[in-house]
Amino acid sequence: MMCRTIWASIVRVSFPASSITSSWKAPDVARTLAGRRARASGAGPTDTLTSVDTVESVRRWAFDEWEGAMRRATPVLRLPGREIAVDGTLVMGVVNASPESFSDAGRFASLEHQLQHCQDLVDAGADVIDIGGQSAITNQPELDPSLERDRVLPLVEWMHGHHPGIVLSVDTYKPLVVDAVLAAGADLINDVSGLAHPQVAASCARHGAALVVMHTRARPKQRLQRADRYADPADDVLHFLAERSRAAVDAGLPEESLVLDPGPDFAKTPHQTVAVLRRLDEVRAFGRPVLLALSRKDFLGAVTGRAPRGRDAATAAAIAFFVAETARSGGGNIVRVHDVAAARDVIATVEVLTGRRDLDPHYLLPDAIRHEPTGQSLPQTRATLSESAGV
Repeated sequence: MMCRTIWASIVRVSFPASSITSSWKAPDVARTLAGRRARASGAGPTDTLTSVDTVESVRRWAFDEWEGAMRRATPVLRLPGREIAVDGTLVMGVVNASPESFSDAGRFASLEHQLQHCQDLVDAGADVIDIGGQSAITNQPELDPSLERDRVLPLVEWMHGHHPGIVLSVDTYKPLVVDAVLAAGADLINDVSGLAHPQVAASCARHGAALVVMHTRARPKQRLQRADRYADPADDVLHFLAERSRAAVDAGLPEESLVLDPGPDFAKTPHQTVAVLRRLDEVRAFGRPVLLALSRKDFLGAVTGRAPRGRDAATAAAIAFFVAETARSGGGNIVRVHDVAAARDVIATVEVLTGRRDLDPHYLLPDAIRHEPTGQSLPQTRATLSESAGV
C-alpha cells in the first residue's frame, strides 16, 4: 500500500509518461486502467496506447482517480496493542516540559504544574497528549539526551498509569530518549528531525509504536529560512516524505504505524509554509494520517502580525479550514494545539455545518447555557452532538 500511494503522490512531479516501467505495481494498474478506458472509448482491444498524448491523459486520469480513493479512505493507525481509525480530526494537546518553550515561556516549570496541565488537557477532550522536553526554538544548543529524558519520563509514566486510553506521544528524535519513553509506555514518537536517526524507526518497530515523519531540511535547532531554498516547496515535501517513509519501513516499521507531517515553519518561510499547506491533499494521497502542527506558528504571525499567544484566533481559523476540507474529501487529521477546548469546539462546529455530525432534532438549549451566568463558570456539555448515521 505505501509504495503504491507514495508513487501515486509523486508521479506527477517526478516521472514523464515515457519513464513508466513494469517494475512498479502502480504503473501496472495505470496501464490496465488506461486500456479499459481506451476500449470503452472505442480505441481497440489492446491495453497498449501508442499516442503519447493519450497515455499522458489517461495516466493523469488514472492517478487522479486513485488519489481520490486514497483521500476518501479512513487511515488506520497502529499503536502498541491496538489500532485506531483516524476518521476526521483528532486533537493533540501540547505539554512542554521545557522552560525554553517559545509559546508557554516557562508557565509550567515545575513537575506538579506539568502534571496538572496534562490532566487539564485530558479533561478538555484531548485524544493525544504530546510531551516535549526540548523546545523547538532555533539557534540554541540541543539538550543533552539524558536531561531531556529526565524531563519527560515522569510525565510519560504518570500519563501511562493514569490515562492509558489516551494516545501518548513524545516529541523527540534522540535514540536514548526514544528507547526510555517507549519502555515507559509511550505510543507515538513525534520526530521533528525528519528521521535523522533511522534507529528511531527501528525502536518504534520493536515496541509496536507509531512514528511521525516530518519534513525539514534543517538540522534540529537550526533556523533555515531562505526564499530561494526550494524550486517548489510542496514538491520537496512530497519527495522527502516518500523517501523518509521508505527508510522507516525499511527499518521494520509497519506502514500502518506512520503519521506524516508537512512541517509548517520548519526550514520554511511563511510563504513556503502556505504553499505547502495549499497542496495538503497531495500529502493525504499517501493514505496516512496527517499531523498538522499549526498552533501559534510563525506563518500565522506573518498573517496576523501577532506574537505567539495572540495567534489563537488564526490557529482556530486554520484548523477550521482543514477540518472542512477533510469533511468534504475524507482522510484523517491530527491537529497539534495548545488550547484543546477551543480546538474541539472548532471541530464540532465545522463538522455539524458540513454534515459530518448532526444535532438531535429534539434538543432545546437549557436556560443554564442560553444566557451568560454570573459568578459561576459555564457548564460544559457535548451530549448534544451525535455522529450522523453512516459517518
